[in-house]
Amino acid sequence: MAPGSKAERKAALDAGAWMFNVVTSVGIIMVNKALMATHGFSFATTLTGLHFATTTLMTQVMKWLGYIQPSYLPLPELVKFVFFANLSIVGMNVSLMWNSVGFYQIAKLCIIPVLCILEILFDKVRYSRDTKLSIVLVLVGVAVCTVTDVSVNSQGLLAAVIAVWSTALQQHYVHHLQRKYSLGSFNLLGHTAPAQAASLLVLGPFVDFWLTNKRVDTFNYTSIVTFFIVLSCIIAVGTNLSQFICIGRFTAVSFQVLGHMKTILVLTLGFLFFGKEGLNSHVALGMLLAVIGMIWYGNVSSKPGGKERQVYSTPSEKTQKHGMLSSQSELDQKV
Repeated sequence: MAPGSKAERKAALDAGAWMFNVVTSVGIIMVNKALMATHGFSFATTLTGLHFATTTLMTQVMKWLGYIQPSYLPLPELVKFVFFANLSIVGMNVSLMWNSVGFYQIAKLCIIPVLCILEILFDKVRYSRDTKLSIVLVLVGVAVCTVTDVSVNSQGLLAAVIAVWSTALQQHYVHHLQRKYSLGSFNLLGHTAPAQAASLLVLGPFVDFWLTNKRVDTFNYTSIVTFFIVLSCIIAVGTNLSQFICIGRFTAVSFQVLGHMKTILVLTLGFLFFGKEGLNSHVALGMLLAVIGMIWYGNVSSKPGGKERQVYSTPSEKTQKHGMLSSQSELDQKV
């Protein structure tokens, strides 16, 4: 295959992966909004457990059909991943309960800088100035259109810090595990989904009772509520899979930065379907800044030097290529 054809095919697959994630993510947000806001089903942690149970069923079917080949993931790695992932889910729910919506949104925006720190420390990634500026523009734009009232207390701050770091670690760990153990998206889901489903379905009802003071087993499950729960679980399969695909193809930082397009779409759809209250020039400006930042990020991060993983030579290689490394060091300092 010609280099141009390979590049075009990769670009098409990348665009397809992003579109898959955006459509499923926005879809599940709209369905869950109707389920929770309209019909009063406020058991978010238990619902997430049902999402992973449905995802587990999908992976088992795919294994049975031969689309998922046997793979290996050490138990300690699986335990660490599930710990970070479940702590992220509970932390975000607790943060939303204990903080104002404005501070909750600010905390979510902090995930990107934390992921940048993790990539710099553990993956030796170097960002160009334009890449950094584009990320800042995205953060400013999303903050302008989503952050309203901002109030914080000590326990809310603690919950937000835990939520941000656990979410960042979980998403960074997805990329790390896929690269280290050569795991595809289906393979990694096949390992992690059953463990997350089991743990969340056991702990979820207790966490939800603590957060809402309501019991999930005594809720009035009407036919329409059941329909929305099933629909949410079906869409969640695509959301979980597309998250792993996108982080595997790109990085957790790119997933977060470009993922804020979903925030803009959710706001837009909310104004279209749930009324235009809150839509003003302030919000429109924030949306515009965020979209410009995302386009800028996608452009500069894909260019040489925009976002690069630094590779260090062994001591013997350093001796043999001293002149080459010196030149590279001077170039790094200029960039």
